Amino acid sequence: MSEPTFDYIIVGAGTAGALLANRLSADRSKRVLLIEAGGPDNYHWIHIPVGYLYCIGNPRTDWLYQTEPDPGLNGRQLRYPRGKTLGGCSSINGMIYMRGQVRDYASWAQATGDDTWSWEHVLPAFKRHEDHYLGADEFHGAGGEWRVERQRLRWDVLDAFAQAAVQAGIAATDDFNQGNNEGVGYFEVNQKRGWRWNTAKAFLRPTCHERSNFTLWTRAQVARLLLDQRSDGSTVCSGVQVWDGKQMVLARAEREVVLSAGSIGSPQILQLSGIGPGELLQQHNIKVLHDRPGVGANLQDHLQIRSVYKVQGVKTLNTLANSWWGKAAIGIEYALNRSGPMSMSPSQLGAFTKSDPALAWPNLEYHVQPLSLDAFGEPLHAFPAFTASVCNLNPSSRGTVQIKTNNFQDAPAIAPNYLSTPEDRKVAADSLRVTRRIVQQEALARYQPSEWKPGLQYQSDEDLARLAGDIGSTIFHPVGTTKMGHASDPHAVLDSNMRVRTHNSLIARLRVVDAGAMPTITSGNTNSPTLMMAEKTAEWMIQDAAGK
Repeated sequence: MSEPTFDYIIVGAGTAGALLANRLSADRSKRVLLIEAGGPDNYHWIHIPVGYLYCIGNPRTDWLYQTEPDPGLNGRQLRYPRGKTLGGCSSINGMIYMRGQVRDYASWAQATGDDTWSWEHVLPAFKRHEDHYLGADEFHGAGGEWRVERQRLRWDVLDAFAQAAVQAGIAATDDFNQGNNEGVGYFEVNQKRGWRWNTAKAFLRPTCHERSNFTLWTRAQVARLLLDQRSDGSTVCSGVQVWDGKQMVLARAEREVVLSAGSIGSPQILQLSGIGPGELLQQHNIKVLHDRPGVGANLQDHLQIRSVYKVQGVKTLNTLANSWWGKAAIGIEYALNRSGPMSMSPSQLGAFTKSDPALAWPNLEYHVQPLSLDAFGEPLHAFPAFTASVCNLNPSSRGTVQIKTNNFQDAPAIAPNYLSTPEDRKVAADSLRVTRRIVQQEALARYQPSEWKPGLQYQSDEDLARLAGDIGSTIFHPVGTTKMGHASDPHAVLDSNMRVRTHNSLIARLRVVDAGAMPTITSGNTNSPTLMMAEKTAEWMIQDAAGK
């Protein structure tokens, strides 16, 4: 059987992988293979913004992961969506453009010992691929591939919530992306004229497809890495083993293999390849090439605590979408103007504030929605309502991603360990109190909001933390499972240039470039920081190839 050979092999055509493929294949002398386990992004609901409702939980576009029963959620399991199509999670996510805070990147620089991760050094990488609707300025780029636009609808109930937040002491803002995102305002989104703008459109189509040195494999799942032991004891990654749906195929890389399979997929592939916690690998009869306890550890995620308020005398999506006339009106508005509820991201209004006024930076993020439901994928409630979801931006709880078997087609065990620390439970209780304080302001009074979940009868820290476990849900931001860090950190999987560490050296020609590389989670949505990481890594890889 022939073994096709490339200069670069990128595993995963999602957020990071699509940008990497674009940048690396720009040199026509370099052969680039991009491998995607899912299919093409030709499902119409990917491109209609509200279509996330039909993509999450759909095997055509979602890996359909579930968490393990979580003690912090009172034993509940959560659906854990991850994109399985071209564009990856950028094809099914909330489309919110968010960078995080200056302090996030200061923390990364400290964790890695590399100042290249500080805010002043990552900002140019954000701007490089940005195409902001207002044009270029000190904080934003224009002309790049990654389109950022205003949303194409507003809601009276959300405007009232924003006014209430201001009355509660949260300043209004029109830009969350200048390094300190404190404030309340409408999110900017990755859309183009009312359509979702995913990374497949931005970076692959038509650019990469027009390049003869670019090859794309879809519906092809990487089973393991090809790792060769050298006589000097070092290890080199020479390629990948791929299941194409019928047989195993080997593909070789002469320069580098890049894992961009995400915070769940990348540690799974490393573990299946013999890089991971030794005891876990031995349990599943996998030869331990490198005992690395950090592979699959350090899982962090934003847990959203979804308070639901019934309202009166105001339009919400619940009431609009629960009649045939309402649904028809929604469809007509989108067909004519690419606006209205079908152009909605899952959350339109955002706010960043503090659970404790003594904090130096905001540690809470709100996603406010003119709708309510038991969980995404479930029907809307029959009564008019809005949802104020709040998450702890900097959770101290840490989870794991660990293989359950040595079969690459079996999903790993995902254990986020939400609310597993006293600090996180305290922030959860306090955040619910902040929500109540906002809703009690005069600006919302005319709509007579009444707390349906969790319920005003719950007041103590203990009650509210327990209720947070009952109503909390992932906001789809898993990171950290292959984190960057100092060589002295035994749990650091990568160096500051995304190269995979062993105990005393690096695995040659192997990097991991996705949200798993974050040492700590960013203070906001994680899609665009992942693009920034890919942008910086592509630059390093190109410099390495040029011998610089």
